[in-house]
Amino acid sequence: MEIKINSLDNIKEAAREFIAAMGDNTVFAFYGKMGAGKTTFIKAICEYMGVTDVINSPSFSIINEYRAESGELIYHFDFYRINKVEEAYDFGYEDYFYCGALCFIEWPELIEELLPFDCVKVTIEEQEDGSRKVTF
Repeated sequence: MEIKINSLDNIKEAAREFIAAMGDNTVFAFYGKMGAGKTTFIKAICEYMGVTDVINSPSFSIINEYRAESGELIYHFDFYRINKVEEAYDFGYEDYFYCGALCFIEWPELIEELLPFDCVKVTIEEQEDGSRKVTF
Protein backbone atom coordinates (compact mmCIF):
# COMPACT_ATOMS: atom_id res chain seq x y z
CA MET A 1 0.00 0.00 0.00
CA GLU A 2 1.12 3.55 -0.61
CA ILE A 3 0.08 6.77 1.11
CA LYS A 4 1.19 10.21 -0.01
CA ILE A 5 1.67 13.00 2.51
CA ASN A 6 1.63 16.24 0.52
CA SER A 7 2.26 18.42 3.55
CA LEU A 8 1.75 18.56 7.30
CA ASP A 9 -1.76 19.83 6.51
CA ASN A 10 -2.84 16.35 5.38
CA ILE A 11 -0.75 14.19 7.73
CA LYS A 12 -3.80 13.41 9.90
CA GLU A 13 -5.62 12.01 6.88
CA ALA A 14 -2.54 9.92 6.05
CA ALA A 15 -2.47 8.65 9.66
CA ARG A 16 -6.16 7.71 9.38
CA GLU A 17 -5.45 5.76 6.15
CA PHE A 18 -2.51 4.00 7.78
CA ILE A 19 -4.53 2.99 10.85
CA ALA A 20 -7.36 1.70 8.63
CA ALA A 21 -4.85 -0.49 6.79
CA MET A 22 -3.01 -1.85 9.86
CA GLY A 23 -5.32 -4.81 10.29
CA ASP A 24 -4.29 -7.18 13.08
CA ASN A 25 -0.60 -6.35 12.70
CA THR A 26 1.09 -4.96 15.80
CA VAL A 27 4.79 -4.46 15.00
CA PHE A 28 5.75 -1.83 12.43
CA ALA A 29 9.34 -1.07 11.40
CA PHE A 30 9.76 2.45 10.00
CA TYR A 31 12.61 2.87 7.52
CA GLY A 32 13.77 6.16 6.09
CA LYS A 33 16.65 8.60 6.02
CA MET A 34 17.27 11.06 8.81
CA GLY A 35 14.64 13.79 8.43
CA ALA A 36 12.30 11.69 6.27
CA GLY A 37 9.47 12.14 8.77
CA LYS A 38 9.35 8.87 10.71
CA THR A 39 8.81 10.49 14.10
CA THR A 40 6.38 13.04 12.70
CA PHE A 41 4.26 10.34 11.08
CA ILE A 42 4.29 8.11 14.17
CA LYS A 43 3.25 11.16 16.22
CA ALA A 44 0.33 11.77 13.83
CA ILE A 45 -0.73 8.11 14.11
CA CYS A 46 -0.63 8.25 17.90
CA GLU A 47 -2.55 11.53 18.01
CA TYR A 48 -5.21 10.11 15.69
CA MET A 49 -5.52 7.16 18.09
CA GLY A 50 -6.22 9.59 20.92
CA VAL A 51 -2.87 9.65 22.72
CA THR A 52 -2.83 12.78 24.87
CA ASP A 53 0.72 12.44 26.25
CA VAL A 54 3.58 14.40 24.73
CA ILE A 55 4.74 12.33 21.76
CA ASN A 56 8.36 12.70 20.79
CA SER A 57 11.27 10.64 19.58
CA PRO A 58 12.65 8.24 22.18
CA SER A 59 16.18 8.92 20.87
CA PHE A 60 17.78 8.82 24.30
CA SER A 61 15.37 6.62 26.24
CA ILE A 62 15.09 4.13 23.31
CA ILE A 63 11.42 3.49 24.17
CA ASN A 64 8.39 5.62 24.99
CA GLU A 65 5.10 4.20 26.16
CA TYR A 66 1.76 5.79 25.27
CA ARG A 67 -1.83 4.86 25.84
CA ALA A 68 -4.45 5.38 23.13
CA GLU A 69 -7.91 6.71 23.92
CA SER A 70 -9.16 3.11 23.67
CA GLY A 71 -6.74 2.07 26.41
CA GLU A 72 -4.47 0.24 23.97
CA LEU A 73 -0.76 0.38 24.76
CA ILE A 74 1.60 1.79 22.15
CA TYR A 75 5.37 1.40 22.32
CA HIS A 76 7.54 3.76 20.28
CA PHE A 77 11.16 2.71 19.79
CA ASP A 78 14.15 4.56 18.38
CA PHE A 79 17.24 2.38 17.97
CA TYR A 80 19.39 5.09 16.37
CA ARG A 81 21.69 5.38 19.38
CA ILE A 82 22.30 1.72 20.15
CA ASN A 83 25.84 0.52 19.49
CA LYS A 84 25.18 -3.20 19.27
CA VAL A 85 22.16 -5.47 18.99
CA GLU A 86 22.82 -6.91 22.48
CA GLU A 87 21.54 -3.64 23.95
CA ALA A 88 18.06 -4.61 22.75
CA TYR A 89 18.36 -7.85 24.73
CA ASP A 90 19.28 -5.82 27.82
CA PHE A 91 15.92 -4.07 27.95
CA GLY A 92 13.93 -7.16 27.03
CA TYR A 93 12.77 -6.36 23.51
CA GLU A 94 10.87 -9.69 23.37
CA ASP A 95 8.51 -8.55 26.10
CA TYR A 96 7.47 -5.63 23.90
CA PHE A 97 7.56 -7.10 20.39
CA TYR A 98 5.52 -10.18 21.35
CA CYS A 99 3.06 -8.75 23.90
CA GLY A 100 0.35 -7.85 21.38
CA ALA A 101 0.63 -4.09 21.94
CA LEU A 102 1.35 -1.77 19.04
CA CYS A 103 5.07 -1.28 18.45
CA PHE A 104 6.36 1.48 16.18
CA ILE A 105 10.10 1.09 15.56
CA GLU A 106 12.44 3.73 14.15
CA TRP A 107 15.88 2.70 12.84
CA PRO A 108 14.95 -1.02 12.74
CA GLU A 109 17.91 -1.79 10.48
CA LEU A 110 20.07 -1.74 13.62
CA ILE A 111 18.12 -4.67 15.15
CA GLU A 112 16.89 -6.32 11.95
CA GLU A 113 17.64 -9.85 13.17
CA LEU A 114 15.36 -9.37 16.19
CA LEU A 115 12.24 -8.25 14.33
CA PRO A 116 9.29 -10.65 14.41
CA PHE A 117 8.63 -12.54 11.17
CA ASP A 118 5.28 -10.74 10.77
CA CYS A 119 6.71 -7.25 11.30
CA VAL A 120 5.34 -4.77 8.76
CA LYS A 121 8.02 -2.82 6.91
CA VAL A 122 7.07 0.83 6.45
CA THR A 123 9.26 3.04 4.26
CA ILE A 124 9.03 6.83 4.26
CA GLU A 125 10.72 8.64 1.40
CA GLU A 126 10.98 12.37 0.81
CA GLN A 127 10.04 13.27 -2.75
CA GLU A 128 11.56 16.05 -4.85
CA ASP A 129 8.55 18.29 -4.22
CA GLY A 130 8.93 17.92 -0.43
CA SER A 131 6.02 15.50 -0.07
CA ARG A 132 6.47 12.09 1.57
CA LYS A 133 5.66 8.68 0.17
CA VAL A 134 4.78 6.03 2.76
CA THR A 135 4.82 2.45 1.50
CA PHE A 136 4.10 -0.72 3.45
